Amino acid sequence: MIDLSGNEAQIAKNARICAEKNIILPTYSQMANPSTIPDDIRRELKKIGRNEVHSRNLFRVNWENEAVDFGGGFTGINYLSIPSELSGVRARIIGMSGKFFPTGSHKVGAAFSCLAPTLISGQFDPEKNMAVWPSTGNYCRGGAYISRLLACKSVAILPEEMSRERFEWLEEMTDETIATPGSESNVKEIFDKCHELEAKRGSDVFIFNQFEQMPNHLWHHEVTGVAMEKLFRQLSGPQSRMAGICLSSGSAGTLGSASYIKKSFPGCKLAASEALQCPTLTNNGFGAHRIEGIGDKHVPWVHNVRDTDMVIAIDDEHAIRILRLFNEEAGREYLFAKGVPEGTLDRIDLLGISGICNMLTAIKFAKYYELDEEDIVITVFTDSKAMYASRLEELRQDRGIYTREKAIADSQLLGGVGIDHTHELGYQDKKRIHNLKYYTWVEQQGKTYDEINAQWYQKNYWDEIYKASSKLDKMIEEFNQKVLSIKR
Repeated sequence: MIDLSGNEAQIAKNARICAEKNIILPTYSQMANPSTIPDDIRRELKKIGRNEVHSRNLFRVNWENEAVDFGGGFTGINYLSIPSELSGVRARIIGMSGKFFPTGSHKVGAAFSCLAPTLISGQFDPEKNMAVWPSTGNYCRGGAYISRLLACKSVAILPEEMSRERFEWLEEMTDETIATPGSESNVKEIFDKCHELEAKRGSDVFIFNQFEQMPNHLWHHEVTGVAMEKLFRQLSGPQSRMAGICLSSGSAGTLGSASYIKKSFPGCKLAASEALQCPTLTNNGFGAHRIEGIGDKHVPWVHNVRDTDMVIAIDDEHAIRILRLFNEEAGREYLFAKGVPEGTLDRIDLLGISGICNMLTAIKFAKYYELDEEDIVITVFTDSKAMYASRLEELRQDRGIYTREKAIADSQLLGGVGIDHTHELGYQDKKRIHNLKYYTWVEQQGKTYDEINAQWYQKNYWDEIYKASSKLDKMIEEFNQKVLSIKR
């Protein structure tokens, strides 16, 4: 669960450090509802860039940042609707954009949710501990950034074959970057490196493993889920239905948003996707793939499998080809000629590779359930094309200039997306996937047999996690008061 046991002496010390660094923390409630952020914080943000290393940017860890690089306020949820001319389905597919978070990805939310509780409870000592952020890309970037904002040292761990942009950014932000063997799908190698660091450095390192950290799941339940509900109510009509939430599995943290949505919209279904080349959830499989940012070869500890209604596998070649279709000049020209609105094409670069994967998941979901104009499907565009400029250049070198003929072929590929590799889950299917956790988490990572059974059989297991948000908000408010009293 989430350990909130406190060390009063360390809490006082951490409050002094935050007072010296002028650090104030946002609550979960403020991240979910930025309209409640104090006016003095808003005024300060008018003088700060969105990606600047400034502690006030902690208050930009939300879905409602104004879509500007400098001085923005909170102007509503950033999203892009995928029109039928592009999706080929009647249902409304809407993707919430992660680009306008600091660092350009919503992973800063999960990172803040993992580190901040240890700081306000006195479990983490910024003068002694290093925050270790194992991930396949955006989470370790978010962790390095949040660590800097909270005056903590950090170590980023990610596979060596991730995009060059990620490593270049980390060189400026983290205290240490470790590249592990393999690609997106080599998650165990990341875990092994964490164990190696613990063996060498002992209590000096604090591992924030997003795949097992319940605050990751909690942040998306309390913040992303609220944003999804707001967006639905903003865009829906009298007959609209919240039909589905479609998200790639990854660390499974984002799937927590669907657990929130299902309480308000019981008929809503959750579809979790993964790469066809590494079909862990769909076929207990293994392999390697090129959809950066989603991780695999195991079922994350934070995945509430009971709330998952469908698993969909996406061919990574389709995501790569559509990346070019959306971002090469010949691709955009052809899509415009086909009737895709210019306003959509001007913003289609909001989709990075994993965002395209999520869009394809939503299309398959809509076709499988034969959804119509009254159905709304929500997904997340985790990061943008900005993280993949080097990948596009590699594709040009490898596959040649992008021509109209290639755009036609890739557009036909998009239009031909079918319901292959879709799996609707019954009770025993869900239990089978849940049981896969045993091999990673009980046999390798130290969880217990009782814990894994509690996740499945204990009816209030997940609800007890969600209750932590109100307690955390109270702890954050009390910590901020300590900081402010020291500053005075």
